[in-house]
Amino acid sequence: MVLIDVDGTLVDSVPDLAFSIDLMMQDLGMPKRGEEKVRHWVGNGIERLVKRALLDSLDGEPDEALFDRALPLFRSHYTVNNSTRSQLYDGVRQGLDYLLRSKYRMGCVTNKASEFTHPLLRDLDIADYFEVIICGDDTPKIKPDPLPLLTAAQRLQVDPQHSLMLGDSSNDVKAARAAGFQIICTSYGYNHGEDIRRYGPDAVIDSMAELEKLI
Repeated sequence: MVLIDVDGTLVDSVPDLAFSIDLMMQDLGMPKRGEEKVRHWVGNGIERLVKRALLDSLDGEPDEALFDRALPLFRSHYTVNNSTRSQLYDGVRQGLDYLLRSKYRMGCVTNKASEFTHPLLRDLDIADYFEVIICGDDTPKIKPDPLPLLTAAQRLQVDPQHSLMLGDSSNDVKAARAAGFQIICTSYGYNHGEDIRRYGPDAVIDSMAELEKLI
């Protein structure tokens, strides 16, 4: 079984996320944050992303009342703009086709909320590759906790020792290690500006087309 992350692995979703964040900030009468900052903030779910935008910082907690105003605004804007500017990375479809031909069972595990994940995968025409899709609101804990990966393994009745996670962030590496999975990371994804090699994945690839040489 191969489980694959969404944002930063399959899909460059930052253009739509940043556009929606900036509309939210505009609604609140606050400065826009821009795509470059949002690219460093993605990866821990939309609530954390909104908090980071409000604070203009990776860490911290914003005013609770402000956050309660901001989150519905972001949800509304992102629902409309979920797949308007987002694109598959080069090599994604080639990699998925290779895994399919090789009869690997495939799943998708993401911290992205289900209300955004399923439409995005459908709009980009890759939803049918996956036997199971575990989103950020499908389990009580999200990556870096191993629970989403283990839930997918349980549903497909696959041994974690015979499973691989494909992701782009330290969350993916930590979750895979804790679940007993092997882990390959993309070099091009979102990891808060850090080189993913620092976290010691089993391999790093520049394109999913390289999977044919690795597994």
